[in-house]
Amino acid sequence: MSADDLLYEVEDGVCRLTLNRPQALNAITPDMRERLIKAFGDASGNPGVRAVLLTGTGRAFCSGADLRAAADAQEDGAAPRAGDIARLLRNGAQRLIAAVLDCERPVIAAVNGTAAGIGCHLALACDLVLTADGARFIEVFARRGLVPDGGGAYLLTRLVGPQRAKELMFFGDDLPADEAARLGLVNRVVADGELASTADHWARRLAAGPTLAHALTKRLVNRALEGDRASCFEAEALAQEINMTARDAREGLRAFAEGRRASFEGR
Repeated sequence: MSADDLLYEVEDGVCRLTLNRPQALNAITPDMRERLIKAFGDASGNPGVRAVLLTGTGRAFCSGADLRAAADAQEDGAAPRAGDIARLLRNGAQRLIAAVLDCERPVIAAVNGTAAGIGCHLALACDLVLTADGARFIEVFARRGLVPDGGGAYLLTRLVGPQRAKELMFFGDDLPADEAARLGLVNRVVADGELASTADHWARRLAAGPTLAHALTKRLVNRALEGDRASCFEAEALAQEINMTARDAREGLRAFAEGRRASFEGR
């Protein structure tokens, strides 16, 4: 598979990842998935990356996993053995979603079109979601007689609650961008022609911010719905302890005292 199906660029502190299979509605192949996982992991340890922007080309953000590619990869006539499917998901779709959630940089999804199946979950796993007004989200699994994968139940239940999550997953109806915003699944809906510039502006703002503070804040928010108050408060105190050793924290306090705008370096 050509590397052209996933475009990678780092500029001005922003890592731009672009799904580039418009002819296949940016369906993710196993090879693309592995390179995406690596890109999110590399972003965490690269001091030159301070924000990640994920988008797609053409009329789709991501139509899901490339089931044709998966079928071609299987041996002809080979039936899955017990444990094969669960292992495949753990090592595949779940690793991809975990890579986004665990990335130590803020990740923006710029949803330019249809986000279906794992493509929907890939967008919802991002820290901020911008969407074009013509985009739509589809929990397509029920249409295929399948159970949602890629952390769908985990993500949706936390974002919209159990009843709404079940409605979206049971029926598999198209969810327009404005309705997704009303439910709290996306941060902002913008005109199709303004998505790229808005996403770039947000990404540059994040890249100019306090990188360690962003990473620790992301971790606290992601853990907030899973821990009890005592553990969340303890995590918050530890995050503050770690962050106060950063240059950016000292710069922020000095800038406040001096009445000027802070200049963060990502350290």
